[in-house]
Amino acid sequence: MNASEIRTHFPVLNQEVNGHPLVYLDSAATSQKPAQVLEAVRKYYEWDNSNVHRGVHTLGNRATEAYEGAREKVREFIGAGSTEEIIFTRGTTTAINLVASSYARSVCGPGDEIVITPMEHHSNLIPWQQVAKATGATLKYIPLQPDGTIQLADVEQTITDKTKVVAVVYVSNVLGTINPVKEIARIAHKHGAKMLVDGAQSTPHMAVNVQELDCDFYCLSGHKMCAPTGIGVLYGKKELLEQMEPVEFGGEMIDFVDLYESSWKELPWKFEGGTPIIAGAVGLGAAIDFLNSIGMDQIAEHEHRLAAYALKRMSEIDGITIYGPKQDRAGLITFNLEDVHPHDLATVLDTEGIAIRAGHHCCQPLMRWLEVSATARASFYLYNTEEDIDRLVSGLLKTKEFFGDATG
Repeated sequence: MNASEIRTHFPVLNQEVNGHPLVYLDSAATSQKPAQVLEAVRKYYEWDNSNVHRGVHTLGNRATEAYEGAREKVREFIGAGSTEEIIFTRGTTTAINLVASSYARSVCGPGDEIVITPMEHHSNLIPWQQVAKATGATLKYIPLQPDGTIQLADVEQTITDKTKVVAVVYVSNVLGTINPVKEIARIAHKHGAKMLVDGAQSTPHMAVNVQELDCDFYCLSGHKMCAPTGIGVLYGKKELLEQMEPVEFGGEMIDFVDLYESSWKELPWKFEGGTPIIAGAVGLGAAIDFLNSIGMDQIAEHEHRLAAYALKRMSEIDGITIYGPKQDRAGLITFNLEDVHPHDLATVLDTEGIAIRAGHHCCQPLMRWLEVSATARASFYLYNTEEDIDRLVSGLLKTKEFFGDATG
């Protein structure tokens, strides 16, 4: 794939920041949007704007067709068996909370276990804390190896016949670790537990097939994969979704309403109360078309190459600490520069037109495991190039020189 040509589809990248051409290295937080997605959302609002599933007029039919067409695109993109298994949400956070509130609270009780890892984003940690508090279940953690990876032997020891839910991130947004979720799901199922995969950082960057993974639930966010903000997906196996109760009630999700009793629509609509995020779904469909036109295997290969190049170049800098595995990692590098706070580092890089992330990355327990308060993170996507990494390295050396002079 030609990343330089792909960049031309992203209008936001064609600008200067603080007098320098923009280098955007914060795609793990949110990706930029290609013109095709922007045009799809604009076209919907200009020509098809109407509520879905309600009106019989032309605009309503077109909007419904676009909305449900996006659901089919998602189904195919992640390899689900049916569109009944694709629930539109506001994002990964909402999807995880739906499973925690509707499924986990109904199956967990005192003596039961919920298993996660210390590398989880707060969105895949706090909901399970709340379930444990509400039900009396115990929250358990699969231990991490020193390089931030998971060993299946530890998974085998942590998951027991008391485990009801296992919830694991596919790709860590801090460590870049790619977890063996298929094997973890197999172990979970051996003990009768259900497996949820946080796919926020995996879906944009690699081919995913939920049936091959055999996960019971899979969650993703559109805004990290070239789609608009505010749209995401919960995939769930049909038999599980059918037994779950909705957590939001109102219009759209009902079948029959009486004064004292109501019944729900069939899947997937019983979980989509109120006017849905129609334009977001349209944009997500367009983003999937865009990613498919390039190829997920090509995107994964490109990012793997960038990560290896960045790891090599950045490792040559004196005083830098890089976190996470040295091989088989996703396209992001989390690091610290000696004697420079990550926020100061990010501020100096911004003066050079380089956008990175600094902070705890919504992973405070993981920061404590790393024995740091915060880190810097450079994350790559299909529009990044080796020249971007060269600019980053140059900026890091300037930052090091600046703070060296300031303290010297």
